[in-house]
Amino acid sequence: MPELGRTCVRDPGSVLPAGFWAAVTVWEEKPQVVNKRLCGSCVEHNWDQAAVHTLLSGLSCPGGDEEVLAHIRGYQESDVIVRTVIPKANPHYGCTEPRREIIIRDVSSNVVTFVPLEGGSGGHFQVKENNIYQIRLSAVVDDEWSLSLHTVYAESWESDGVIYPKISWMTNELLSRLAKWSTEDKKSDFKSTLSLIAVDKYSKLYQSLKEKYKDMVKVWPEVTDPEKFVYEDVAIATYLLVLWEEERSQKQLEEKQSFVDLGCGNGLLVHILSNEGHPGRGIDVRRRRIWDMYGSRTILEESAITPSDNSLFPHTDWIIGNHSDELTPWLPVIAARSSYSCRFFVLPCCFFSFFGKFNRKSSKKTQYREYLDFVLEIGDRCGFLVEEDCLRIPSTKRVCLIGKSRSYSPEEEAQADARRTRYISSHVGDSTTSDTAPGTCDHDEVHTDGDVTSDCSNRSPQTHHGNWIAGFRPRDKVEPIRNCVSLPRDFIDKVVLQVAQLLLGSGAGEKVRVSIDGAEHLWNKGRSLPIREVAEVLDKETLQRLKNECGGLQTLFRNNHQVFQVMNAMVSIRDWSQESQTATERRKRESKRKLSADALKRRLCWFHLNHPDGCPRATNHCPYAHGAEELRPSAVPKKHRL
Repeated sequence: MPELGRTCVRDPGSVLPAGFWAAVTVWEEKPQVVNKRLCGSCVEHNWDQAAVHTLLSGLSCPGGDEEVLAHIRGYQESDVIVRTVIPKANPHYGCTEPRREIIIRDVSSNVVTFVPLEGGSGGHFQVKENNIYQIRLSAVVDDEWSLSLHTVYAESWESDGVIYPKISWMTNELLSRLAKWSTEDKKSDFKSTLSLIAVDKYSKLYQSLKEKYKDMVKVWPEVTDPEKFVYEDVAIATYLLVLWEEERSQKQLEEKQSFVDLGCGNGLLVHILSNEGHPGRGIDVRRRRIWDMYGSRTILEESAITPSDNSLFPHTDWIIGNHSDELTPWLPVIAARSSYSCRFFVLPCCFFSFFGKFNRKSSKKTQYREYLDFVLEIGDRCGFLVEEDCLRIPSTKRVCLIGKSRSYSPEEEAQADARRTRYISSHVGDSTTSDTAPGTCDHDEVHTDGDVTSDCSNRSPQTHHGNWIAGFRPRDKVEPIRNCVSLPRDFIDKVVLQVAQLLLGSGAGEKVRVSIDGAEHLWNKGRSLPIREVAEVLDKETLQRLKNECGGLQTLFRNNHQVFQVMNAMVSIRDWSQESQTATERRKRESKRKLSADALKRRLCWFHLNHPDGCPRATNHCPYAHGAEELRPSAVPKKHRL
């Protein structure tokens, strides 16, 4: 039978055929990376090899491709694994039930065969012969290889669009992705997603909760992106609910676990967990408008947490830190000192040490990986057996750390706490401290942290610490605006003009031809300079004033998008004559046309006022006013931020 598809692979790094098997492993263990309609897969280790032998040896497939069948019949027991492929629990998909496959690896021939099974009622399976497929790696010449796709019956392939995609998808998408992975000599610093919980349970519960809480997107009163925060918190809640369900099963518990979410932010995670039957509360230094929408069952408290004996939770099962910022390194400590049975879940985001900003020590790791290792080390020194997992959330920082059990006995609590104290003290000089409270972090909504006075009557008498550190400051209740917009307008205008003159006035700038009202003119677009060089020209007082507004020069340039363009740490004058109109820009332009003329030209054109050659665009093509007579008041009411 002729092959159904083939793709060429170049291997200049000589990583094949080992790279091929690494790519096959990804497809076996993480098929959702390619097939977005899958939730994942899991390898089953308890399958009876005699049952596998019965299924494969009894395979006849009359008229099928004999070369494919030969690899199946000649298998060795050590070459076989059984996996369950788990589709997303989407009601719009035709297939939502998990399916099993026998995978046969013929390493000597660089061939892998996938034998799908169907049935399963009463433990009886049969081979789905029409959907057996095989992937082969073949050497061509020198560093050229090829990947090819084969099936037993090419004309009888049964596609359900989920677990069994169309042959065209297999040949175009799957083969090309395997080819790419095969020659990538790159190892991930992180574990596979959802490695600590049952993927099939997660998929079903996530779809259920997503449907249950989807209306939150429509009524979201905050200024943050509702879809990101709603679906992210639904995913985090799903993970915790599955994790806790499995914990209850392992420990034979009946009551649902209690929790406290420190730095709960908008409180949605607390709301979902509480609605699903887990007693708990959220604490944050700043109240959010959305809190009033949740109802009395969702307990949210506005207060500030300082790591101390007054911030312990001896009757709580789990301490949660979801983007808990400056409290992140303290989460394992608070959990460890609350009670021997207290556990923690932390999702680190912004980089804080015990005493301030986290300072990097290794250039061999990414800052994120180094910070995760730091928090993991804290958990370890606090006496936890810390596990790491990767969530499926719309965020670049998806790794969570979980402390479910201890490395010491309850009788050793005093010695364990002494080790914690020494470890914290050893990090006194590791951080960049500040006289001000922690500033805005780089996630979309600052999840700040709360303080509560807890009942510490059950606290071990050997561990009275009072306030654990001096000088710790939680976030301010009212978060200051620090994006340069609070600076005086005349100060900003002066700096913008000074930088623009620096870029335009050297005589080394490029002149471009622009056409305005049918006439051509030369227009000075200036030069590009490193931001560092621009900073050297400005006086120290100006730089300090900008730096105090969180972002400095880069924030100033970003806020003055009309004038400047920043790429690769280089700043230049924005050339509006060459600006391409992307689909997004065209949509914005079309939407503006639907508004009344009164809603347009609300600001003066900087180029018309300040550039020696004027604006590179004609008046009717410039969205800014060429003179005060063109200014129009806004007819669209402004949004008021919290």
